[in-house]
Amino acid sequence: MNILLIEDEPNVISLVQRGLEQAGHQVSIAMDGNSGLGMALKHQFDLIILDLMLPGKSGMEVCSEIRKQQIPTPVLMLTALSTTENIVSGLDIGADDYMTKPFKFAELEARVRTLTRRGINTKIPDAENVLRISDLELNLDSKTVKRAGKKLSLTATEFRLLHYLMKNRNKVLNRMEILENVWDIDFNLGTNVVDVYINYLRKKTENGSSSKLIHTVFGMGYILKENNEDPE
Repeated sequence: MNILLIEDEPNVISLVQRGLEQAGHQVSIAMDGNSGLGMALKHQFDLIILDLMLPGKSGMEVCSEIRKQQIPTPVLMLTALSTTENIVSGLDIGADDYMTKPFKFAELEARVRTLTRRGINTKIPDAENVLRISDLELNLDSKTVKRAGKKLSLTATEFRLLHYLMKNRNKVLNRMEILENVWDIDFNLGTNVVDVYINYLRKKTENGSSSKLIHTVFGMGYILKENNEDPE
């Protein structure tokens, strides 16, 4: 796979580049936000690993511009700022996942496998082409989501999460089930990543609509259903 690493710390660059190349990936390096953005816009990559704090343009600015240009490449954000506000801000502008520094390469490698294996361009087998609930529509062929005829802009991870919820309409799903099927991870990350993505998916799918579709079942998980439908 062809991976773009936008990072300015030499020790991190050495660790990530050496490990990924030993795993058989091709790694391109940019050490500032401006050159990283230029490379992301000019070349096609399977994954972008993006530091938050960069000279020139910040990681937030780079990620925001990538999404404005409708580039769907998965973005894994690296940050030394582990506060919920910083993490949520990164997810909000289009990052698909995040890792806080310092980190172990084994975990980074697992995240890389997950993001590239389950990217938005992956064909989901044995599924209907179009899923609908109320006025919400998800199209697996065009990888688009609409509500009341209005197209919604979702990240790759948000698209997979919504697809999983819609496939399991009226079924209560706990956090581990969601992690295993959306992130392809069979262990607890020790973070609130599921809750963060659920909240942002709610905002995008319910913006301007009076009908709530994603519901919290306290102590159990989440369910996608219309208000007048009964869960399984």
